[in-house]
Amino acid sequence: MKRNTWQREAVRTELGRAEGFVSAQGLHAALHATGSPIGLATVYRALADLAVEGDADSLQSPDGESLYRACTTTEHHHHLICRNCGLTVEIEVDAIENWATAVAAEHGFTEAAHVVDVFGLCAACTALASVRPNP
Repeated sequence: MKRNTWQREAVRTELGRAEGFVSAQGLHAALHATGSPIGLATVYRALADLAVEGDADSLQSPDGESLYRACTTTEHHHHLICRNCGLTVEIEVDAIENWATAVAAEHGFTEAAHVVDVFGLCAACTALASVRPNP
């Protein structure tokens, strides 16, 4: 475990305030908006450390950008994430676990590990999209 510094605590606190997943750049901008002098490289390091230690969830967006959020559980879990607003819901793992194990076994694999994050539009964003006029 890395030692706690004021920078790491600032990142942890700001990450806890974020709604859903956030990029390192987004978190850095939020920290600077509060007057924090913390550097972007420090934010990246702190987020990576928090993810390794299980204090933050980490995933890659469909665009390949690393995103983070304060971890709400230390147990293995998966996410349903709105591509528009970032709303994140932890989803039931049993069906995914069973599917991953079965697919691995079909191909002769054992000890299968996986990462599953499902991206879509939440109900609110879907409703918003349906009321927007077409260009």
